[in-house]
Formats: sequence, structure tokens, C-alpha cells
Amino acid sequence: MDTLLPLARQVGEKLKARKETVGVSESSAGGLISAVLLAVPGASAYFMGGAVVYTRPAGEAFLTATPSRRAGIRSSSEPWATLAAEQMPARLEGVAVRKASPAGRV
Repeated sequence: MDTLLPLARQVGEKLKARKETVGVSESSAGGLISAVLLAVPGASAYFMGGAVVYTRPAGEAFLTATPSRRAGIRSSSEPWATLAAEQMPARLEGVAVRKASPAGRV
């Protein structure tokens, strides 16, 4: 993790400078990507959330990756990563709006 923290700091600084956010969907990484991004102080400015989606049932539950959507897609593959990445914005829709509410609460 220590070797990843400098990179996570750089990512966080760039996201904050661009006023962008990130949502993470992980599988074989098992939460490591989220953990290293969240280890940086101030991560709540850009980290909206994520999920560790390791099994097909989890994919259906968290990413709405139904059997028809994932037909012909093997797990731990670039097409699966693309499918998962495409689903995260929809799953986190409204998170940034709630975060910026006048009460300042999520």
C-alpha cells in the first residue's frame, strides 16, 4: 500500500483540481483501489463510492449486470471491466448532488 499512496495522492490532486469525482467498481483488486484512494486525507472531495463485485450475483445486485448484459463476457476481462465501469455512474447518480446540499450532509 505504501508504494501506491504517492500515486493515489496524485490522482486525488488532479481530480480536485479538475473538480471531478470518481466511483470505483472492483473485482479481483478486492477493494485495494478504493482503500488506497481513501487513505489520502480529503478523499471525500472526489471519492463518491464503489463496490467490490467479485461474483455474478454481486454483479447483478450492485451493477445490474443481468445475464443478458454480460452474455459472452468473461469475468476478469477488459469487456467485464468496461461493463462495470459503465454502470458505476448510474449507480452513484445523485451522490454528488446530495453531497453539495445546503446542510452539507450526504
